[in-house]
Amino acid sequence: QVQLVESGGGLVQAGGSLRLSCAASGRTLSSNNMGWFRQASGKEREFVAHITWSSATTYYADSVKGRFTISRDNAKNTVYLQMNSLKPEDTAVYYCASAGKYIVNYDKPYQYDNWGQGTQVTVSS
Repeated sequence: QVQLVESGGGLVQAGGSLRLSCAASGRTLSSNNMGWFRQASGKEREFVAHITWSSATTYYADSVKGRFTISRDNAKNTVYLQMNSLKPEDTAVYYCASAGKYIVNYDKPYQYDNWGQGTQVTVSS
């Protein structure tokens, strides 16, 4: 079983940037699709970004497209989420998750079988 640990969250002013990391232990993630989701207080968990196991393809929620970038370093067993031009509405707990090598609905939480504990991102106006 893989363990995922997110880090890099914090408090930032609107317009600022943060870089989240998701470090995996227990086994390699080189054959896993990876995703980032977020959950704001009182709201459902929502898709943010996805990267395929080969890094060949990335997907983003419309709300973050052009501002966020997902990447991975398989040698370090780590996935990243670079967040620029942050807005107050980006405030949420951010989770990384791993899925199998072949998935269909990359934006659905049920497609992912391992989750981290989350890291809080707060954007002040």
